Amino acid sequence: MKQLYELHGEGQSIRSIAKTLGVSRNSVRKYLRSPQVPRAKPRAPRPSKLDPHKAHVQQRLDDGLDNCVVLLRELRGKGYSGGITILKEYVHPYRRRKQPQATVRFETEIGEQAQVDWGSFTYLTPDGERQRVWAFVMVLSWSRAIYVEFVRRADAATFIRCHINAFGHFGGIPKRCLYDNAKVVVLGREAGGQPQWNPLFLDFALRIGFDIKLCRPYRAQTKGKVESGVKYVRRNFWPGARFTHDTDLNRHALLWCETVADQRVHGTTRQRPKEMLELERPHLLSLPGKDRLTPFLREERKVGRDGFVRWDGSAYGVPWSWAGKTVQVASSGETVEVWSGDLRLAVHPRSDRPGRRLTLPGQWQGLHGAEDRPRKEALAVQVSTVEVQRRSLEVYEMAAAGGAR
Repeated sequence: MKQLYELHGEGQSIRSIAKTLGVSRNSVRKYLRSPQVPRAKPRAPRPSKLDPHKAHVQQRLDDGLDNCVVLLRELRGKGYSGGITILKEYVHPYRRRKQPQATVRFETEIGEQAQVDWGSFTYLTPDGERQRVWAFVMVLSWSRAIYVEFVRRADAATFIRCHINAFGHFGGIPKRCLYDNAKVVVLGREAGGQPQWNPLFLDFALRIGFDIKLCRPYRAQTKGKVESGVKYVRRNFWPGARFTHDTDLNRHALLWCETVADQRVHGTTRQRPKEMLELERPHLLSLPGKDRLTPFLREERKVGRDGFVRWDGSAYGVPWSWAGKTVQVASSGETVEVWSGDLRLAVHPRSDRPGRRLTLPGQWQGLHGAEDRPRKEALAVQVSTVEVQRRSLEVYEMAAAGGAR
């Protein structure tokens, strides 16, 4: 621009200036006639395929979700046909920047290790009440295959049952499992630093045949694979989770493990965990037989004077003659069974929410005055007339019959 005015000041013609600068004569005239430097008019923004969905994206950003993979999955279900690049450009200014911390990654041998952790997750019920569930997460360190199960209690008995379900899902047991210093594993440490194991969990590990390994205190990053797994569940699965009850939630979680988490190309291994698991499975320890698992699949409970056993927030009926006695409760996911040794007293469908009271048909039969009791809808089935489908233990029996790998 400065050169244009200098050439004009030297007396050169518009034609000569245009030829020297390589622009049109009309452009030279426009600049010479304008009292100030002309500026380009702002262009109207071009429409984007994301425009109809920005309200939904903004709402999810307000909810704390800025994972574009999850957002894209949601938008696809709403008819979005654009790509992830446009979405990332829109979300980028709203992301919270975090300073990464450096650490040394330790890789394990095939079949050598699994890492285990809990994660706490909250949600709102349709009534606006805030509820919490615990996520049990196990990651095989070599293949990065993941298992996730949501539970209401984070006690040792539940922790053990989740291990059994995870081993069944993977088709074998790693040689050792790595934990932080949670009370379900270790109660504390002696003066010399030796761990005081939770006796129930130690007995389980010894019977099943895997070693327990602990992280150094205050060094949770030594089990970084499962730490990343919990974060992955929190960012990728949980924001899009829609469920009606606990069984429904775990059905969706298992489907997510199989179709999303284990099918993606892992950022570190550059392989799909599902394909890696097929290679790792022959190197895992064999699954135990039913006789070694049964003691860990049942919890002792005392039958109340009303003939109900309280378990996992609901009450399950048993024959009235067992009132005041100690029984064992076992759950296979969709059913709840009540046992006394080898005698099965009742089998119920598992309650879909806490606070329910499930009555057993004929529960008060033979009890004086039972005919005056208010009748309730029978939600349980009589063991003598219904063949109950066996679920998880069949997996272990089949594996045990197949012999050690």
